[in-house]
Amino acid sequence: MILHTKSTIRELRFWRIVVGLGIASALIFSAMYAMQPLLPILTKQFNVSVSTASLAMSINTVGLIIGLVILGFYSDRIGRSIFIKTSILLTALLFIPMFLADSFMVILVLRFVQGFAMAGVLAAALAYINEEIHERVVSVATALYISFNGTGGMLGRFVTGYLAERWSWELSLQLLTIFGVGVFVFLLLILPKSINFQPSSETIRKDMEGFAFHFKNPSLLIVFGLGIVLQLSFTGMWTFLPFHLTATPFSLTLDEVSYIYFAYAFGIIGAPLAGSLAAKYGMNKVRLLGVLMLAVGCLLTIPMKLPFIVIGYCIICLGFFSAHSLTAASVSKEATHHKGSASSLYLVSYYIGMAAGSTLTTPLWQNAGWTGLALFSAIVPVVYVFMIRFRRRKQRLVAN
Repeated sequence: MILHTKSTIRELRFWRIVVGLGIASALIFSAMYAMQPLLPILTKQFNVSVSTASLAMSINTVGLIIGLVILGFYSDRIGRSIFIKTSILLTALLFIPMFLADSFMVILVLRFVQGFAMAGVLAAALAYINEEIHERVVSVATALYISFNGTGGMLGRFVTGYLAERWSWELSLQLLTIFGVGVFVFLLLILPKSINFQPSSETIRKDMEGFAFHFKNPSLLIVFGLGIVLQLSFTGMWTFLPFHLTATPFSLTLDEVSYIYFAYAFGIIGAPLAGSLAAKYGMNKVRLLGVLMLAVGCLLTIPMKLPFIVIGYCIICLGFFSAHSLTAASVSKEATHHKGSASSLYLVSYYIGMAAGSTLTTPLWQNAGWTGLALFSAIVPVVYVFMIRFRRRKQRLVAN
């Protein structure tokens, strides 16, 4: 296959790729987090417990993780755009039986299938960017794509929470369906055909051996673990926020709670800011600062004062996205071979943390309340990072 010239930032094709994939990712992350602000409503409407309702988030993530592995393999062999477009259409259409369902179990099954479908975009988008965008500006394209990720997560939470309180949760899912179909049509029109895609000639068994190779690298395992821990704390804090603020003494409505999701804006600027600072002061120092900010933000939410909670969540988002972006960047540094599969494994670990943050923190919330959840979310990432630093210091001493 003859490789064509890759697109630069001055070409229209560059912007067609970035905007197309960016809006696709915004839809995926909107759909992923749409259920989070609806959990208090779902517990009442379907008469289920908080732990059961939280499965609407974690079961979706489980489907996503499985989809990332399976669809990632096939996108390397069949192509990128077909998975991206199919993923968008299925994600949107699966909302229809959800808002028509009269059983919460049906919603959970549909959320699992939807999670698998969502993986089509996430498994193929970054590979598509790297294949079609010139190396000099691929980092710019990637940063823009990731900013759409954060925007989608913010809007998905805000819109569903706001509409559910003002009208109904079914209406919020109906609008997401319409938005998703619109994005699908938009991609048909704007997303360029892949011209540099080369089908993988490796067997799936060889790819699996590449995955297994990374589990023998202790440095990579530490990075994967940090991805889990960061997302565990971050998701746990967001999952139970609607329950915390709709109860006394705050007694906020869901549309009022939804405005706090605009704290995500600090996360959108946090990733590029962290990258800039890391180039100047070093990745480890800036990542530690991000983790400490995440912890401080969690602790600020403990006092029963709404301004402290709002400020706390702004700091949480800034700290989390700073630490997460640098942790993701460190994967290629720690991986000596099969860097693509190493990045995929980090993505899997990241979403394992999301599933754990949605469900495994439920007993903590039920038994220790908001204070217990916030303390746990603050302490665990800090302890983990200092354990990493202690290990590296010990290795340096042994080497000397």
